[in-house]
Order: sequence, then C-alpha cells, then structure tokens
Amino acid sequence: MAQIRDIKSGRAGEPSREPTPRRLAAIVAGDISGYSRLMQIDEEGTHNRVKRLERDVIEPTIREHHGRLVKTTGDGFIAIFDSPVEAVRASIVIQQNLVGRNASLPKHHWIEYRIGVNLGDVIIETDDVYGDGVNIATRLEGIAHPGEVYISGGIYEQIKHKLVCGYESLGDRKVKNITDPVRVYRVLPDPSALHEVRNRRERILILLLCLAILTIAGGAFWYMFAQYRKATEQASAPVSSPAETPKVPAPAARPRAAPPQPSPSVAPTQQQATPRPETSPTEKQAAPLAPPASPAAPETRPTTQAAAPIPEPETISLRGGSFAMGSNEDISERPVRQVTIKPFAMGKFPVTVREWNACAAAKACGFTAIGKDDAPITNVSWSDAKQYVAWLAQATRKPYRLPSEAEWEYAARGGTQTRYWWGDQFQPGAVNCRNCSDIPASEQPARVGSLKPNPFGLFDMGGSVDQWVEDCWHKNYQGAPTDGSAWVENDCSSHVIRSGSWRKDSNYARTSNRGSYDTNVRYPTHGFRVALSQ
Repeated sequence: MAQIRDIKSGRAGEPSREPTPRRLAAIVAGDISGYSRLMQIDEEGTHNRVKRLERDVIEPTIREHHGRLVKTTGDGFIAIFDSPVEAVRASIVIQQNLVGRNASLPKHHWIEYRIGVNLGDVIIETDDVYGDGVNIATRLEGIAHPGEVYISGGIYEQIKHKLVCGYESLGDRKVKNITDPVRVYRVLPDPSALHEVRNRRERILILLLCLAILTIAGGAFWYMFAQYRKATEQASAPVSSPAETPKVPAPAARPRAAPPQPSPSVAPTQQQATPRPETSPTEKQAAPLAPPASPAAPETRPTTQAAAPIPEPETISLRGGSFAMGSNEDISERPVRQVTIKPFAMGKFPVTVREWNACAAAKACGFTAIGKDDAPITNVSWSDAKQYVAWLAQATRKPYRLPSEAEWEYAARGGTQTRYWWGDQFQPGAVNCRNCSDIPASEQPARVGSLKPNPFGLFDMGGSVDQWVEDCWHKNYQGAPTDGSAWVENDCSSHVIRSGSWRKDSNYARTSNRGSYDTNVRYPTHGFRVALSQ
C-alpha cells in the first residue's frame, strides 16, 4: 500500500498533484458604479438595497439564463455561463431591470452596474474562478460606462448573428496586466440606441462634408474675387495712366470735356422711361387683382396648422361569453376552469410601427421604432406598452387598455376549444412562427394581416410577436379570477406574455400557451395589441 501511495503522490504524506480542471466558459463580471459614494450617503440603506438586488435580480436572472453565480464581492459579482448568448442576454436583462428600479429614485441614489463579458479558458473551483479569462472580464467591466455591457471580441464573434441588438466597436484596448490588446464592443440592446448611434455618426460625417464643401467654396470664391479685382484694376489702369496726365492741363482738353454735358439730354430720356410703368395697361389691370390675394392666406393656414390624425388601431367588437380557459399540456396552464368574459373590443392586429411612432412623435413613448410601418412593433417592455395605451386613451378619449389574459385567450380561441384556433393538429402557413410558413426568416416579423384571421376576424393571435397582457405573472391558475378581469397586484416584477413569436416554434403558438418576462425589460420579440372597454 505504501508503494501505491508513493506512486500516486510521489511521497507518503504529500498531496496528489492531479491536473487542475479547466474549461471554456463565458465569464460575466459586474461592479456597482460609485459604490463608495453611495455608502457615504446611506451605508446601511445601500447595503440592504444591494443585497436585495442580488437576491431579487442578479441571482434569479443568472439562474434563468442557465448560468451560475460564482461569488459576490460586496459591490460586484462574477458568474459563468456555458453559452455566450445566455451570458450577454442575462447581462442585458440585469441592466434593463435596474433601469426600471432606478426610475422612481433621485439620480444620486441610483444603483448602476458596469458589466464586462469575456470568453476564456478558466480554472473553476467551488467558490471561485481563476484565469486570464476572468481578468479580461473584470477589465472590461472597469472601462464600461454605468448601466452598460462591454463584451470582448471572442464573445462578439459567438453572438453577433444570434441576438437582435446592436454592437458598437470601440476598437482594440490595452488593459492592465494583459499582454495583448483586447477588441472591445459596447452592446446596444435598444434599437433606438442603435439608430441614435448611426444617426450621430451620419450627422458627424455630414457636418465634416459640409465644412469641406464650405472650405472649397470659400477658396474658390476668394480666388474668383482676387481675379476679378485684378481684372478691374487692369481695366482702370489706362484712365489713371501717367502717360495721359500731361495732356489734361492743355486748353484743348476742356472742349473735349463738353460732350459729357449732354447729361441734360440724357435726363429727358430717363424721365420718359419713368412714366412708362405708370401708364402701362398691364400693370393697371394687375393692380386691382392684388388685394384679394391677402384674404387667401388665412384660408390656407388652418390646413397647415391642423394636427395630423392619430393612427388609431382597428378593433373588432366581441360579444363575450363563457369558455374553458387553460389546458393540461403545461403545469402553468392548469387548472382548466370556466371563465366568463364581458363584451369588449380587441385590436384586429398587433400595434404597428407606424401606430407606435405616432406616440413617440408626441413624446409619450420612450423611443422611435425603426423598420416597416405595417410590421408589428417589437422590443417593447410591459411598461412601454402601458405608456402607449395611456397616451392613446388620452389622445382619443376612449378607454383603451391592455387586454386581460383571459380576454386574450378568449379572443385567440375564436369560439373554439382546440389546441390551435383551427384544430388540434398544426397547420403550416397558419401562423408566422419559426419554420411554420413560407415567410422567410427576418429580423422583423411579417407585416400585420399577412396570414388568415381566426373565426373572430383577429389576425396574428399566435406567432408574429409575443404579446403583453395586463396580468401579473403567476405560476399557475390557482386562485385566478373567473370573471375575465386581470389578475394583478400592487407590485409585480414580471407580467404575462402570450402568442409566441416569429422566432419561436409552433408549440408557442397554442392558444393556451403562456409565459412571462420582467416588467421593465425590453426584448426583441415582444409586442402587444390593445383592448377597448365597452
């Protein structure tokens, strides 16, 4: 036994020198910006808030995206993920969730994380992780701005075609204690931010181009002016020529000056030219027509000042009734129960980019959407959807709102009790979902009304975009209301989404399928439709 022990450990009593386990992982490093300042303002309160964020936001988000929280460091954290996509997605969710939590606080009390994400070969132990991969992630976090996510080139190459967001290249950066420069990208999860960056670059380029054109034009003008001045001086040179000056004092020169005195004869010709406009018959006819032109101006002003009509979503009135809500296919859809719906109107289509941008133009919605006008709006949070319906209700003086979850399923079923509104078997071409129709894959869902409506005449009740409803998320229907009203609490961190999307498979397009997402977080497949109380 002693010999065996010596072979394994070299010497009796020495620890075994087995190779340290290594693995490739996506490392997320987060740190609170201005933590020392926050502690000086309110030490105990800041500590409690940070712990609450770790418990309610950081840990659940990392776990939901299949990562592992390795450790917390008082004002920061380190997590690892098998998937770079999930690592970046979790980072975006954390940042956007914090935006919602900070909204009600004064700016000097905001808790903002800087996050860096890197892909590297690391040594993982039970309560820590080591290696250059971790060091690079922490360096990226150190140069990130508060509320932003910076990723390395290795992460970018893995996710650039897999997440619907933008990336701004910040070039190669030399970071502390790392030999080679690191390629750095800033993540732009909001399409309006990406659009804003592009616009800013375009404005800078246009400004530089205008300055270049003005410089060239100014140089050309100066050159032409110089040439003109030179030509003028040359033309006037004979008049002031010294060769002619001796002839001026001669007495014969004065009679030569007499011809200019026919100026009296020139005057009559000018006086004859002056009365011509006064006696012109054409001008006498034009004179009485001039006054009526002024009253015409006020008539055109109201048309130019009139406000553009609000693009109001088209709705379909539903009589209401009772139906069996839910299914036994998923635990979150149980128990199946009878629900009674009151009459109401439902948006015929999901809210479109054009309809959303009317709200953005009125400064009532958070961003201006890009894409085709007749495509559904995407990348909106539940809070964004609530802003839109509140603005629409005020602008039109009609009781617009988000539908309740029960109203949405009632409308989606279209009077049926089957798996899909057309039957229990999936039917290709019926919904805009992944591999469900001949509509090509795109960064934007198909325009509204591209496919057939359900029996109630509603389009895209399944597929197209995930659709927010009013209800807070509950893991099942135990205790849910049966009168069709929304199931809400005063403060819920996530809300229900229905329908599935163009990026999900057909199982998500079932009429009873339900999911949830963070209340204040935008996601590229999330949209909504409106309801109207009667």
